[in-house]
Amino acid sequence: MLTYVRWYWPDEDRWNYDELDADRSALRHIELRGSDGVFMAAAALADVLTARDSGTQYEQRYGIVPEAPFPLPDSALEPTLESLPSEEFERLWRDARRQLEQQAAPDSSVRDGQ
Repeated sequence: MLTYVRWYWPDEDRWNYDELDADRSALRHIELRGSDGVFMAAAALADVLTARDSGTQYEQRYGIVPEAPFPLPDSALEPTLESLPSEEFERLWRDARRQLEQQAAPDSSVRDGQ
């Protein structure tokens, strides 16, 4: 079963949103800068791994996905993980991917495979 969490990193003023699998490993990750609402990352683990194997520049456009499993919600983690509805995550995912694709479109050197 998939779960969705968000957490705030005050040192970088970033909201982070993650889709977690049953082992609490991130499958998809979104970063949103709090001060201006600009998306900094929207990466899928499967795409990151494929890009690393093929040498494409996926991470430059979409960012990376946390590699360590997330702790359970009752652990003493800083920052605190908050649950979030899957619909909200999907909306953020679409918005983030669209914004990152538009930012990269004028610069063909960032496109995957080049």
